[in-house]
Formats: sequence, structure tokens, C-alpha cells
Amino acid sequence: MDESPLQLVSEIGDHLGRRARPNKDFLVKSLRQAANALSQIEQPLETFQKTEAIKKLEAAINPLRKSILKHGLIKHTDKEVKLLVAICVSEVFRVLAPEPPFEDKYLRDIFILFLNMFKELSDTASPHFLRRVKVLETVARCKCCVVMLDVDCHDLVLEMFNIFFSCVREHHQRSLIDGFLSIMKHVLNEEASQALSDVILLNLIKEGKAAPPAASQLAASVIQTCEEKLEPFVCGFLTSCFLDRDAVDSELKEFYHEILFKVFQCAPHMLLGVIPNLTQELLTDQVDVRIKAVKLIGKLLALPEHHVVQKYHNLFVEFKNRFSDKSAEVRLSALQCAKVCYIANPSGNVSREILTALEGRLLDFDDRVRTQAAVVACDLARTTLRFFPRKLISKVAERLRDKKISVRKKALEKLMDVYREYCIMCSEGPMTASDHFEQIPCKVLMLSYDKDCKDFRPQNMELVIAEDLFPVFLPVEERTRHWIHLPSLFTSSHVKALISILSQKRRLQTEMQIYLAQRKKEKVSSSEEMERRIKTSFVKMSASFPDPLKAEECFHKLNQMKDSKTFNALEQLLDDRTIKSAQQTRDKFLKMIGDKHPHFEFLQLLSSKCSFNIFSSEHVQYILDHISSSGFEQHLKASAKLLLAIISVYPSFMRGLEEQFQLLLEENNSINDTLVEVLAKAGPHIKAKFSEFYPLLERICLKGTRFQSKHAVSAIAALFGSSDEFIFSKLCKELVDSLYSGLNTPTVLQSLGCIAQHSVSAFEAQNQEIRSYIFGRIFQAESSEDEPSADETSDCCDSCKLKIYALKALVKSFLPHRGSHGKLHINELLDTLSKLLQTGYAFDGITSCENDKPHIKLAAAKSVLQLSRRWDLHISPKIFRLTVLMAKEPRPLVKRLFLDKMHKLLKEHAIPSRYACAYALAASDHCKDLQDASLKNIEEFIKDYSRKAQIRQTSGVQGSSLMDYPAYIVVFLIHLLAHDAGFPPDGCQDEQVYAQFCSPLFWALQALVNANVVNGDTELINEAALYLLSIFRAIKKTEDAVDAHQTPKLLILAEIGISIVNELNHTSLKCLTKFSVDESFVKRVVHILKSQISGPATTTLSKRRRKVQEVTIQSSDVEHNTSNLASQKIASLSLTGTREKQKAAAKEIGLGYTRKRALSPIDSESMVLQNEHPATVMHRDDASKSSKSVLEKKQRSSSRASATTKLSQLESHVSSVDRIIPSLKENAETSKSITASNYPRAELKEPHSLRLRERKDRKLSWTYRQHQKMFYLHRCK
Repeated sequence: MDESPLQLVSEIGDHLGRRARPNKDFLVKSLRQAANALSQIEQPLETFQKTEAIKKLEAAINPLRKSILKHGLIKHTDKEVKLLVAICVSEVFRVLAPEPPFEDKYLRDIFILFLNMFKELSDTASPHFLRRVKVLETVARCKCCVVMLDVDCHDLVLEMFNIFFSCVREHHQRSLIDGFLSIMKHVLNEEASQALSDVILLNLIKEGKAAPPAASQLAASVIQTCEEKLEPFVCGFLTSCFLDRDAVDSELKEFYHEILFKVFQCAPHMLLGVIPNLTQELLTDQVDVRIKAVKLIGKLLALPEHHVVQKYHNLFVEFKNRFSDKSAEVRLSALQCAKVCYIANPSGNVSREILTALEGRLLDFDDRVRTQAAVVACDLARTTLRFFPRKLISKVAERLRDKKISVRKKALEKLMDVYREYCIMCSEGPMTASDHFEQIPCKVLMLSYDKDCKDFRPQNMELVIAEDLFPVFLPVEERTRHWIHLPSLFTSSHVKALISILSQKRRLQTEMQIYLAQRKKEKVSSSEEMERRIKTSFVKMSASFPDPLKAEECFHKLNQMKDSKTFNALEQLLDDRTIKSAQQTRDKFLKMIGDKHPHFEFLQLLSSKCSFNIFSSEHVQYILDHISSSGFEQHLKASAKLLLAIISVYPSFMRGLEEQFQLLLEENNSINDTLVEVLAKAGPHIKAKFSEFYPLLERICLKGTRFQSKHAVSAIAALFGSSDEFIFSKLCKELVDSLYSGLNTPTVLQSLGCIAQHSVSAFEAQNQEIRSYIFGRIFQAESSEDEPSADETSDCCDSCKLKIYALKALVKSFLPHRGSHGKLHINELLDTLSKLLQTGYAFDGITSCENDKPHIKLAAAKSVLQLSRRWDLHISPKIFRLTVLMAKEPRPLVKRLFLDKMHKLLKEHAIPSRYACAYALAASDHCKDLQDASLKNIEEFIKDYSRKAQIRQTSGVQGSSLMDYPAYIVVFLIHLLAHDAGFPPDGCQDEQVYAQFCSPLFWALQALVNANVVNGDTELINEAALYLLSIFRAIKKTEDAVDAHQTPKLLILAEIGISIVNELNHTSLKCLTKFSVDESFVKRVVHILKSQISGPATTTLSKRRRKVQEVTIQSSDVEHNTSNLASQKIASLSLTGTREKQKAAAKEIGLGYTRKRALSPIDSESMVLQNEHPATVMHRDDASKSSKSVLEKKQRSSSRASATTKLSQLESHVSSVDRIIPSLKENAETSKSITASNYPRAELKEPHSLRLRERKDRKLSWTYRQHQKMFYLHRCK
């Protein structure tokens, strides 16, 4: 041991002891010397000399120790003196350890001195910081703080722990942190307590709150170091919280989940007995507790290194069950945890089970849960796109069809993110094209059919596809690769949606070009007509925007701008046909105007819509390259399909690619059909020599398929136009020659039919030879049961197919695309169709095999539908009946094909609405699928036609009438049933028989008065009920014009119809008519119908949505008030008596007419309900006008008188027009000498209010005179 430091310390102690009141300078100088000397003194290492050495040390240090106590330096107020005293005391402790160098009564003050030094350790900038660290390190090394426990200074120990946690910093040197940790470790190992444990746990969870992050780290280190000592206290506290948290007397009980998680991170083994308690929390009835438990377990599962699933499998199982918890809030919490759980366990059973649970929530009944499930699934997909289950992506994409708009919106947003990520990975190489990912844009396209949300309308979906589908930097070639893949997944609905979006974009671009041109002209010479055209352009262009009214306003403001640069930029955008140049032009334009421009948002949107940012000429180039490349054989048809969709809207994109396209067309490949169709679309817009394409097209017309020949003729017409008739004349002559030679007859017939539509004169020149061949060789050819069929999938023989093809060619000759039908006469064709519909063959003595007849009848029925587009005036009641009765054809396939064709034409509003009564016939079919399809179709028909009729009526469109409403089809249905051979025989009293026969009427009426069909519009349903009642009341006053002996049948059907409407209409609107037949019998029939047919799926709107009308309509049928009719048999209805009643009815209505016209169920071009004859059906364009106020909701009256008046007026209107319009019977006789063009449509205008009765009568009288004049001219012709 060095003698000099000991001697120095002793001397310093003596000097201090001799001073009575030493000043600061003396103290500082003396203490600094003593501290330095003490730091140089070490305890003796030799054991045998240790006792003597200790005695020597004590003797040398004793003067200094006494001086410190004598002068009270432990409590000195000067910081520097206190620091030096602390250093000296700590060194004394070190030198004399393990025995305390001071008496117990001084130790508390000494420890307080140490704690004061420790408090200053947070000030790392202090010049005394290192000395304070030295004190801490010394205290830690000599374990003198353990003495605090011996002298019962537990409060100081607790304070010391708090000081350590409060002053520790992340930037502290490691030795300092180790000092803190060492001191706390020694204390805890000596005597751990709940209070110390609470301090540690409190600081463990304070991270990010009141304490620095270093405090939490220090607490975690303490727990790790003293796990064994702290375990009883920590686990006891947590267990108490699990069992009865309210009974725990600690502020920490509110944070016990967080404490558990933090402890688990640093000492997981400590909680082996605690964590299973979470299972009970997952099963508790308290939702908030389950939510917290789910969140905690989710965080635990996100710690992959701890293998929670394996160690606590039962807990994981119960955690998974929370994905289907009865509380939506718990399910949401579980979904939020799914993401971190999956990322922590990306492979193995854990991830699969989590994804399975996640998939189940995509169909949750709560829309918030479905939304969250879609969000989580998409986020997970983006993190591990290559390995993420493809099927789950498809399931998420199904949420784009969710019933909730909010779910669809969020799913769209997240799926777009996924698809862009997928495109990036495909372009970089790690991934290849996948159907599951490519389904995303397919589903996005289908959103354009969404009627509930305007955000999904084509106006917005265009922007989604143009700007959100692909990453901005993705090259056009990569985009084209994805586009090429899509058509292989497309259905017709996808193609229609895409073309709809492109067509809308094209219309705006075209209209913008027109506007810009008009604007230039306006600068030169302005006029009112020019301004009107510009306004019209604005209206048209505004329709392409999400908010048309706002867009139109912006267009007007734009028109007032004087800045020519804006319009020049827009014009440039319309000229840039490549995506890259269009994007550059648009970016430059937006930068030029700046985001401070008052119309920046509108111009940003307008510039996007003007740009070619979905497809461009580059896409067409790449598609042609792909088709030419053998490497894309698998997507050959998809490429051609996409090409056709683009060229259908942008045919000019083919310009400059004619030579490459011609080479492809000359190759004999599987897509020639589509390529020919593309040529037909692009023909007028490409720069190609007609002579280069014609030989190929001519060969196709002669030797190609029927599909190819159809488009080949269109391509010829497109390439050379309609001016040069010589080409078609020459081709038609060659086709006729080929026809007579018997070469490829189906294709030749197709070509001839198409030529007839493009060039009437060319076909007329060969008409006689064509008709002779068809009628002489094809229609008179007999077929046998043994005749083979070229198509193994069809049971129709070759001769049958030829007859069908020939019939189609004849029909097309009467339906030219432009102009009139020339000199052709329709009567011979209609007679042939009538014969075919009845017998299945065109000539007597020429028989067809039984397998062929249904197909021939189907072809004839379809022909009638097609002809009704233009020749409806000439179609007789008989042909109409035979056509509609195809809905009752025994063969399901034939029946379905007919109904599909009819439905397509009705959706297009291409044929009269009366054909929709076939739906009711098909709805009574025994085949469930066909019945469901028919019911769905009739509901679509009612919804569509009701909306259109309402628009026509409320907007005052000229030509609108009662026949616009779908309820009018009942007139035709009654006619069909009355003339049906299966009508129950006279005297039949079997309710079941009548119920079976009248089921089509019930199906139709049930759909017409079902509020669910028209989105709960009870006003519309009430109007439909009024129309139906007025129709049935009028029918009861009529006789059948086709066959007067059928009149009693009309009466029976009308009675049943009224009873059905009264039964199905759930408002208080009823028609209490006097029954002309057995009332109880009718009611029994209706009861059977309702019990057998009506079900929950077809019930009307619930009571809370019904508008109650306390109205009972009394019948004015006084002429039917005969006695004892209830007891009469149905067969006893006399024709004479009925006619007398009809005369009485005519007098009652009092419209100034004394002679009634016979019933005509169908009046070809202008079909209406006659005076006492509502079974006379009307044409939708030529009926007299129904009162506009019928559809005006503001004029509804709930009073008894107003409702009665309304029904009476409706009936008066419905039953008054038959005097003016010729009956169908007469019309059928005279129609042979007239054409559709010779029969002008009546231009009628509706009265404005039911209350203006006199005005209405005057208007109707004028209307009737117009009809009479037309009828007179018609009969003269």
C-alpha cells in the first residue's frame, strides 16, 4: 500500500479538524486533494495482511471522516462542496468496504447526498458530470446502497429507483447505465418488493408517454436481470388483474395488458402461467375486454421469435374464433391483428389459418367488417405478392359487387393498389400473368353497370381505367400485354362495358373537336345559330362528366376565356394519338395553367378525357405484333377480340397499319372471323386500295363461314361505300350462280341476305332467281329422320338448317340498313311464316321430320320478331299469337332460345312491348330454371319500361300514351288466353283447371303490382293497379272482333283479372265490381292461384313503406247488375245479352258515338283499346294519349271521389279510341296494299290536368278526328 496517499488523507483530515469554520476555498482545496488521494488507495489483496491493513486505513481516514461529520459537510449547501464530499465519502466506502465507514445515524444523510448527486446525472453538459458518474460507479461497485436496506431506508431506495428511471438517457455512456442497473440489481437481489416492482413496471410502459425511451429499456433490462426475484410480484399483479381487476389497489391495473406485453418481450418465461388467462378474457361477455384481449394476443403473435402459437396453441385457437365473434367490434379488432400476425408468420400453418379466417370475413354481414377484411387482404397481398394465395385475391375482387357502396369503393381503391403492384412485378420479371390478378380490371369494368352509386358510372370509371389501373411509368407495351390477357376472361358484359366507356370518351373527343372548330368560326362570324350549336355541344360533352350540370357551367365559363393557349393545348391533345405524347402534352398544359387557375380541376378532368390515355394507336400496333408473333398463340383470340373492341370505337387507329393487317388477314388462322369484322369496322377510315382487299373478301363471301361472309359483305360496303353499286351487283350475280351450283349454300345465303341489307337494288336484280331457288328447292325439299347432320351437337338435319338459313336471307331482304325495301312485297313472306309457325313446313305435302319442326318454328318466330321492327303494321293477330305461343313450346331449348331473342330485342326497345306477354306464358312452365329466368326478365321489363314511360309522360314527350306502360301487355295476354285452344270448356266448374289455365295472367299481374320490382315506388304501383282495373272494366263491356264467340271468355278473364288485382294490391285501392259470373267461383280460382304461385319472394313492399290509400272504387257497371248471375253457369253467358250491355255501356260513356266497332286484339301499327272493347290492343307509337296527370305524383288524391273520378277517366280514355282505329281484322284485310311508310304516325299531345275535363274532351275529340282522317285515307288506299 502506498504510504503517501494515506498520509496525505490523514493530514488533510487533521487540517480540516483543526479549523473551526473553514471557508469554501479551503474546503474545496482540501476535499479535492483528499478525493485524489483516496482514489489512489486500494484495499489490500493479501488475506493474511488484510486485517492489519484495514486498521491502518481506518486510522489514516478517520481524521477526514470526523472532519466531514464535525463541519456538517454532508449537508453543505454549496454544490461543488457537496460533490467533493460525495466523492470522498464514496471513496471511503470503497476503501473500507464491506463495513460501513459511518455510524448508522449518519448513513441516511449520506445516502441522501448520493441521491442528490444522482439527480444531476441527466445534465450531461455540466462540467461536473463525469465526477457524478464517478460517484455512481463507486457506489455501484462497493454495493453500499444495499446498506440502505439495513438501516431501513426503503423510502430512499424507492426514490433512488425513480431517480434512475427519470435521469437515464439514451445517449448516456454504457458505464453509467450499467451502474444504474448494477445498483438496482443488488437491491432487488437483496430485498425485492411490490413497490419496487411497481416502479419498474410503471417505467416499462412509459415509453413514448411521460418518460424517455431509455427508462423503458432500463426497466426491461432490470426485469431480464432480476427475472427470478421479480416474477412473484409481476405475475401476482397480472393474475390479480385477470381475476378481479377492480379489486387491485394499483394505478397500474389499467395498463396490465401493456405490462404483460412488455414483460413478455423481455422475459417471456416469467409469464408462462399468466398468458393462458387471456383465453378467459376472449370468452367473457364484456365486448371491451374481448377487444383488448384480441389486440394483446395479436401483438404477442407478431413476435415470431417467441413462438406464441406453438407454446399457447389453445390461446391461438380461441383467438381465431374471434374472427367470427358475435360483436362486429371484436371482429374488426381481430382483422386489424391479422396483418401483423401474417407478416410475422408468412409461411406455415399459422399464416394459412389466419388467411382462412380473413377470407371468411369477406362475407360478413357487417359492411365495416367486410371493408376491413378487404383492406387487410389487399395490404397483405402487396407485402408478399408472389406467394399470396391467388384465390383470396379473387374473393376480394368479389367485394366490388358488394351491396354496400362504401365496401365497393374501398375494395376498388385497395385492389387498384394491388393490381399496380402486380403490373410492376410482371414488368420486372418476378411474376408472370395470372388470371386471378387479371380478374381485377374485369371486375372494375363491371362496376360501370352499378346504378346505385354515381361514382361507378362510366363517366368515373373512365378515369379509374385511364389513371389508376396501371402505374404511370409502365410502358405501353407492358400495358398492352395485360390488355391482351383480359379478353380471355371477358364475357359479353365486359366487352359491352369497355366499349361503353370508350364510346363515351370518343363522343366527348368528337364533340370537343366540333366545338373547337365552331369556336374558330365564331371569331370570324358570330350568330345565334352558332351560339345554339355551341350550347348543344356543351350539353353533349357534359354528359361525359360525373356532374353534368356543374360541367356545363364550367364549359360556359371556359368559352368566355380569351386565352388561346388553353384551346390550342386541348386541340393538341385531341391530335396526339400516342399515350406518351398525350401525357407530355397534358403535363405541359396543366403546368402552364397552374393549380391556382380558377378552373384547374375542371381543366384537369377535361384534359384527361380529351387524351388518348386508355388506348392509342400504339396499342393497336403492339396487338398486331402479338398476333404476328407465334409466342402469343395462347392469347391469339384474346388479342383479336381486344383489337375488335378498340377498332369498333377508334377505327382510325388502324390507319398506317393496313399492310400488316392485310398480311394477317391472308393467313388462314383461327381469328379470321374477328379480323374480317375488324376490317368491316375500320374500312371507311383506312387508306387502302379496294382492289387489294376485294379478292380476299369475295372469296370469303363464296367459300368462307357464315360469320365471315356476314362481315365480309360489311367490309366491302365499308371499303368502297354505297356509291358504287356495280360491285355488289357483280358479287350478287356470282353468289346466285354459286347458289344454283349448290356450293357452300349456307354461306352463299348469308352473303345474299347481307347484300340485300346493304344494296337493295343489287338484290332486287336477282330477287326472282333467289326466291325461286329458295321456294322451289329449299322449302320444298323433304327431310327424313335418318338424314345426317353436319353438326354433331345439333339434332337439326342439314336440310332443316338450309331452310332456316334461307328464311333468314329472305327476312334480311325486308330489313335494309338504309332506305326503303324497294319493290319487295311482304305478304308472301308473312304467309310463309304463318304456315311455318303452324306446321313446321312451308308447303302442303312437303313434310319435315319431327326433330326439325321445332327448329323451323323457332326460326319463323324469330323472323316475326325481326320483321316487327319495321313491318309490325302487317303482322296479323294470328301470326302474333303463333309467335308468342313459342313460349309454350314443349322443347326447353327451343323455348329458351326464343325467349332470349325476344328479351334482347325488348331490352333494345326494338320491337313492340306487347311481345312481353310471352314472359307470362313461360313463367307458368314446369321447368324451375326457365320459370325463374322468365320472372326475372318480366321484372326487368317492367322496371325498364315503367321508368321510360314515366319519363315520357312527365316530360311531355310527343307520342307518349297509355301503351307506354308495361301494364298494357295484359291486353294482349287476355287476347292470347281467350283464343287459346286449351281454354276450359263450357260448363267447366273445376277451379283447379281454371287456376292452371290462368296462371300466366296471375304471374303477369303479380309482377305488375309488386313494389319491389320498381324499387318500392308505390305511386307507380298504384297507377299500374288503376290501369289494370280500367283495362279489365273496359274488357267487360266489349266483344271479340276476331271471333265474337270468344266474348264470354273475355268476360271471365276480366273478372278473374279484377279479383287478382284486388287480392295482390296491398293498398286499400279496390274495385268493388258487380260480378257477371259466379263471384265465389272466381274468388276460389284466385285463392288457388295465390296459394300455389305467390310466395315470399314475390310479396309486395312491407307495410312501413306502403302508402295507404283509404279509397274504395265503386263500379259503375250498372249494365251488369243482373239478377241471379251468381247461380248461373259460365256457359250460360249469352252473346245477345252481352251486346245489349255493350250498347248500354256506350250510352253511359257518352262520347258522342252511336256505333261501336268490333274488338281487334292487335292493331298492327296503331293498336288501342276500343270503346267497349279493351281487348283491341295498341301499337306503342300510335295510341292516343293517356292523361299526363296520371303520372304526376303531386296530383294524387287519397279521397274516395278523386280516385273514382281517376279510374272513370282512365276507363273512358281506354275504351273510347276503338271507334277511330280500324280493327285488326279489317286492318289485316287491307294491309296487303299498304306499306309502313304510307301509314303516318299520329302526333298527339296530352292534356295537362285531370281537373280540366272539358279541355281534355276537346283535345280528345280533335285527336279522334285526326285518327278518323287517317283511317279514311288508309281505307281508301
